Amino acid sequence: MTDVVEAGIASGTEGKLIRALDWKGAFWVAAGVPPLVLFSIGGIAGTTGKLAFVVWIISMVMGFLQSFTYAEIAGMFANKSGGASVYGATAWLRYSKFIAPLSVWCNWFAWSPVLSLGCAIAAGYILNAFFPIPAADSQIVLDWIAAHAASVTADSPRVAEYIAAHAGTTPDDAVKALLGTDGVAALTPAIRNWSLASFSIPFLATANINATFFIGGILMLIIFAIQHRGISETASVQKWLAIIVLVPLLIIGLYPIVSGQIVSANVIGLVPPTAAYAASDGSWSNGGWTLFLGGLYIAAWSTYGFETAVCYTRELKNPKTDTFKAIFYSGLACCLFFFLVPFAFQGVLGHAGMLAPGIVDGTGVAEALGGLIGAGRVITQLLVILMILALFLAIMTAMAGSSRTLYQGSRDGWLPKYLDHVNEHGAPTRAMWTDFAFNLFLLAIASDVGGYFFVLAVSNVGYIIFNFLNLNSGWIHRVDSGHIERPWKAPSWLIGLNTVLAFVNALFLGAGAKVWGYSNALWVGFIFAALILPVFAYRHYVRDGGKFPAGAMEDLGLIGQDLGVRKAGMLPYLALAGGLAIVLIANWFFQLPA
Repeated sequence: MTDVVEAGIASGTEGKLIRALDWKGAFWVAAGVPPLVLFSIGGIAGTTGKLAFVVWIISMVMGFLQSFTYAEIAGMFANKSGGASVYGATAWLRYSKFIAPLSVWCNWFAWSPVLSLGCAIAAGYILNAFFPIPAADSQIVLDWIAAHAASVTADSPRVAEYIAAHAGTTPDDAVKALLGTDGVAALTPAIRNWSLASFSIPFLATANINATFFIGGILMLIIFAIQHRGISETASVQKWLAIIVLVPLLIIGLYPIVSGQIVSANVIGLVPPTAAYAASDGSWSNGGWTLFLGGLYIAAWSTYGFETAVCYTRELKNPKTDTFKAIFYSGLACCLFFFLVPFAFQGVLGHAGMLAPGIVDGTGVAEALGGLIGAGRVITQLLVILMILALFLAIMTAMAGSSRTLYQGSRDGWLPKYLDHVNEHGAPTRAMWTDFAFNLFLLAIASDVGGYFFVLAVSNVGYIIFNFLNLNSGWIHRVDSGHIERPWKAPSWLIGLNTVLAFVNALFLGAGAKVWGYSNALWVGFIFAALILPVFAYRHYVRDGGKFPAGAMEDLGLIGQDLGVRKAGMLPYLALAGGLAIVLIANWFFQLPA
């Protein structure tokens, strides 16, 4: 009977995910994680100052250690897809039916926004390439100023307003500044300021239906079309994209180090800045620690992300051996890039250079990469193309992983039933369309820098919740599910250490979510996380009559609807209470610099 089922899976005739990957294929699909360093490299530099490269290293080391817990629990469920959130959620099932879907949901709404954020940056690159905003010192602007010099005079009311806002400015300097601003505005292509609609979403952010939105939407459709043909085709495309993107990125990260371009003053005197995006050094005060923890909070969204390598266990030809290899080698690759690239950036550019608007919003990173190797105009333009491909790589990784999380959550009875569908190629297309629709909404918010970091900060609330629950699931599985075979088993001391790191992540969440310009990001994230509870209640109690699908129970080695003995007793509940207490106390204690 097993042979018949496996044959059906292999052919795709059963409408299930297809076993078409080896560990190298899973590695290539997860290869979109290293470019995530470019998503927030400027933001983290702005909030943590000279500490930025240290933040990346600490966060990556934590992510690598934590992955060993995920590698163990992934190996327990060779017939499940969807990643660590699914495998860890099963550990909590005995203690509360509602915690399992919460873990899966939080992982999904943390990973899914990579689509909108990546497409927003890629759209920015495309707009810069075809409709550039002229620099204030460019010849075209200087010519405009010469032709319109009489439009602003020293006795103009605008000059008086400018001087009032910029104490110490002379009238002549004010005139030059205003003329420069007017020249840039006059010569900026209309499409850069065009907006079909703009509206405020209460308690969230402002949405813009503009050129960035439409270009980003088209890019998402292209990625959807590639993944529509299944995981094997996706892995093939990812492999070549990864080689094209990661090899040059590695060379660029190494070149400043081996060529002696690192300026020692840029990587010593490690103190936080006086305030977020301030160029001056601060101190290790309460505010300084808050900025540092805020950097560790947002870095986790990128550095922990290679756990997506185990999203494809159900599609691996030999999950018993390939699961561990996929996440281990993905982790090593991420260590290389997350150590080198931030260090090279900071070592060459310095803190002040990292605060450039193009680096903060991500659209000037290609030019900065060119600067690291002394590239000319042609090479810099090639790096712009490289950056767009890097964003495609990250977006494809996110869509592949997050859609499978939705699919498996539906298969296990936690998410809406309609997500339990794959096409003839074994691609979970309904989950992919759900990702697409959700990210169109987020793309409208992320079309400006402020909205971009709002989406990032709120989605990361879900990611830290997921990591907290899953790191604790390691020891819960050891206690409750010791009878399930583990093809690879982590050392017990490492499971213990990762449990401690779960509470360290809770500290990052409480202290750091407020750092990114939205004091209510933590609470918005909590509310968004809670949205899954009524959805699950409807699916489980109304649609399924209070029963889980038989396959979900069999994966746990259980018969019928008996969830088994709670061998861990009160400990999981105490862990939840302890984690929540740390979040709330940290949120109260740590405050931004005045």
